[in-house]
Amino acid sequence: MINPMSLENQVVIVTGAGQGIGRGIAMLAADLGARVVVNDVNEANAAQTAEQIGGNARAIAGDVADPAFPEQLVKFTLDAFGDINGLVNNAGIVRAAMIHKMDRATWQQVIDVNLTGVFACLQAVGSYYRAQAEKNLGAPARRAIVNISSDAGRRGTIGQINYGAAKSGVLGLTMSAAREWGRYQISVNSVCFGMVETPMTETIRSDKFVDKYMAQIPMGRMSTPDEVARPVCFLLSEAASYITGQHLSVNGGYHIGF
Repeated sequence: MINPMSLENQVVIVTGAGQGIGRGIAMLAADLGARVVVNDVNEANAAQTAEQIGGNARAIAGDVADPAFPEQLVKFTLDAFGDINGLVNNAGIVRAAMIHKMDRATWQQVIDVNLTGVFACLQAVGSYYRAQAEKNLGAPARRAIVNISSDAGRRGTIGQINYGAAKSGVLGLTMSAAREWGRYQISVNSVCFGMVETPMTETIRSDKFVDKYMAQIPMGRMSTPDEVARPVCFLLSEAASYITGQHLSVNGGYHIGF
């Protein structure tokens, strides 16, 4: 039987893959047959993910907020595996503060990683995709980009206006890139997560906040990195070949809307 979610012979880059959601995505992509480039700002964490995957993974440390890094990431991937078929823009940080207490540096740190970093990686990989499409070499290869957003970008958040603004911006990036690059058969989609059990969500999963959030989730539970990795890999696969410019909520019903 054909597996429409197979990533056999695909080359996938996952940023922020040293832990949590990114690690879950990288490991599932490899299980589905992909060769995976594992990126993280933390070199040891990136190496650990790659080691867990095995021979079909390569690790590269680097900060997506560094203007020079996205092109280095593309070159590293092409040198390692010869092509790129999927990019998952997952790298992100949280720097919490209420609006009236947030200084400009705290605002800018999150924007640089969670929005500008997504744009820069999307631009670098998308430019490679476009160049390959313009060569018109036979049947078009699968070329996909999945940007990781958040429900915070759709309904706002308290104490993280920088994060909410960045994740809302990612939705705009996704739609614009999908419109520009659709003619090259490049798909660009976003996934909006709700409450996922990762190191980054430890604060809001504390006793102080957890009951408040659980009351807003119809399914009554948080998700795990393994669980949310599946829809991301779906969007990378041929199963999603005619889907672009869309925002998929993976949140147990935390946000429900058109």
